[in-house]
Amino acid sequence: MDRDAMTVVPEAATAHQIPRRERANAFRALRSRPFRWYFAGQIASASGTFVQATAVGWLVLQLTGSPASLGVVLAAGGVPPLLFGPWGGVVADRVDLRRLLIGTQVVSGLLAAILWAAAVTGRAGIPLVIGVTVAGGVVQIVDSPARQAFVAQLVPPTDLASAASVNGVVMNSARVVGPALAGLLIAFIGTTPCFAVNAISYLAVVGALVAIRPTAPATAAVRARSDGVLSALRYARTRQQLWLPLTMMALVGLFAFNFPVLLPVLAERTFHGTGGTYGLLSTMLSIGSVGGSLAVGLVRHPRRTYLVTTAAAFGISLAATAVVPNLATACTALIATGFAGFSFVTMASTALQLHADPSYRGRIMALWVFVFLGTTPIGSLITGWIIDASGPRAALLVGALSCLVAAAIAGRVRTPPHPDGPDGPE
Repeated sequence: MDRDAMTVVPEAATAHQIPRRERANAFRALRSRPFRWYFAGQIASASGTFVQATAVGWLVLQLTGSPASLGVVLAAGGVPPLLFGPWGGVVADRVDLRRLLIGTQVVSGLLAAILWAAAVTGRAGIPLVIGVTVAGGVVQIVDSPARQAFVAQLVPPTDLASAASVNGVVMNSARVVGPALAGLLIAFIGTTPCFAVNAISYLAVVGALVAIRPTAPATAAVRARSDGVLSALRYARTRQQLWLPLTMMALVGLFAFNFPVLLPVLAERTFHGTGGTYGLLSTMLSIGSVGGSLAVGLVRHPRRTYLVTTAAAFGISLAATAVVPNLATACTALIATGFAGFSFVTMASTALQLHADPSYRGRIMALWVFVFLGTTPIGSLITGWIIDASGPRAALLVGALSCLVAAAIAGRVRTPPHPDGPDGPE
């Protein structure tokens, strides 16, 4: 096993340290055996997660018939990260990440098993779904920043950008496989098997984490330098490469990344479809997102210009999706939307991991999770209300506007470059 590939980066990995030839290969992180183990486990687990997420969205819509109710259920899972998300990074910076992740994945698997058992016995009502969703949100407080920070322990500094990109490909590939599989299961069998698939999928990631052995001294070195959330906020405030992606994501995440609320209604009410239609729309979005994540792996450095461009392209694609006349053109527009949207997300996440010092990385990524996923309760509710009042097309246009505003703000920012090296914003 490549133990030398599992040490924590001694200082923040900046793009000027990475040879140009190395940066051209989007998959170079897979040379690390520990990362390959982690990669394989994440593919299975993430796919199962999106199978369940798709099934939950359809189940709630069928039980209630209300987009606003669907928004409430999905918002419930975001309440714990919204209230306590930044403190999850403090935990991630102070404990052994591998052991922490084994624990969070076991608990997540048990929650999926509970939902599975309830569905089998006919007791999967709205209160239980909300309870499982909230419990999952509690787990996510520490799990999300820990997973992102753990990647830096599996590859050398020069491969960190590739690892972040490949990690994005894993999640976005799961967005293709998960909804597609869920759509088939829902159409031919029902939602119950979807929960079983998710519960079983956690065995793969737990097995991979058990097999991986990060070096204890490196973990302890980072833990010794960790303090609180306020320190991380002060640290991020002084570095444009950190606060700008966080600010943009807060705005875009609040209004534009509410597809679990939007797509079921778009499928059922706008295009008069079924669960298979919902799965198709989700798959088209996810195909584009995989391409977007791969494209980021080929970028030499996630500069501000790229963040502005991808945010603007995301807004234009959302606007196009809002005005398409039929299902076929909606699928095409959603591919473009996924490409642009997840290019932006992966670009911003990669910038944060590259520029954050290892002693702050868990807390910085917790702030990232907070602005990306922690805004879900508010964003889901707002989107649900807009859909109830004016339909899903109006909600898509609001999301498009938020992306264009974020791009405009970033385009006008003029601050000094990063003090640690020639990796400034332009």
